Amino acid sequence: MSARLLDGKGTAADIRSELVPRVAACTRRLGRPPTLGILLVGDDPASQVYVGTKSRAGAEIGLSVEVVSLPSTATLEAARQVVERFNASDDHDGILVQSPLPAALGPEAERALFDAIDPLKDVDGFHPANVGRLVQARPRFAPCTPAGILELLDRSGIELAGRRAVVIGRSQIVGKPVAMLLLHRHATVTICHSRTRELPAVAREAEILVAALGRPAFVTPEYVRPGATVVDVGINRVADAATIRDLLPADSPRLAAFAKRGALLIGDVHPAVADTAGAFTPVPGGVGPMTVAMLMVNTVRAAEIRLGVDG
Repeated sequence: MSARLLDGKGTAADIRSELVPRVAACTRRLGRPPTLGILLVGDDPASQVYVGTKSRAGAEIGLSVEVVSLPSTATLEAARQVVERFNASDDHDGILVQSPLPAALGPEAERALFDAIDPLKDVDGFHPANVGRLVQARPRFAPCTPAGILELLDRSGIELAGRRAVVIGRSQIVGKPVAMLLLHRHATVTICHSRTRELPAVAREAEILVAALGRPAFVTPEYVRPGATVVDVGINRVADAATIRDLLPADSPRLAAFAKRGALLIGDVHPAVADTAGAFTPVPGGVGPMTVAMLMVNTVRAAEIRLGVDG
């Protein structure tokens, strides 16, 4: 492995430490800690883990986090009522709807709930008003994963202006907003997707390559320009032993972890890319911790906006 590792875990810890005095200042003025309301619908194990991680991160810096859990049989209207309660509450500064939602709520459930959130409490940055502000380069709350990617690149000393960036993936949550943030930082940006022709050749043009397509180990060395910075957004649970053996070298310490747990988290980028890239984000320990850290940043900012400190 020759590439430089971009440490999201350590950088996220630095960000949380920097937030502590801001949280304390808000708490003094509000008479309570800044508070995040999370709606969790259903029993998806990964979502439960993510919500637990967010709750612990908030408690670590002095935030209050209220989680409202609804069963998978809940209706969309019941979920909307929780959002409206958070909207009307003077004790909640930020609101997050954990995704994915159960399929039984319908294909438009996420959009309906994101649209129902007060834009001033929309700490995920998915409300149309906040998306519009992002497009206009005056974001109130940038989506947490894209914001975390930019923050990690900045704190790692990765130059953005004038660089050629390629984003593989066009989701509303990651692909499109990270492309917009890179564009605002004067990168030249190409967004690729399932219908992009000659995708490996297009990706090889990138000095900064962001993989956000949700397919384990899809981006192999042929996609990567030597020396490029590669950002791996994927978090894919892989439980097939043959696949793991194909992906990891025989001396990888992760094989022992697989033998113990029966599964590993694998990114969208093949581990062999580390021999071609100049820098890369690991999975786990790269983009994931930064996403949680930027959720904390957005929640504190929401409290500061309420106090007239910012925005």
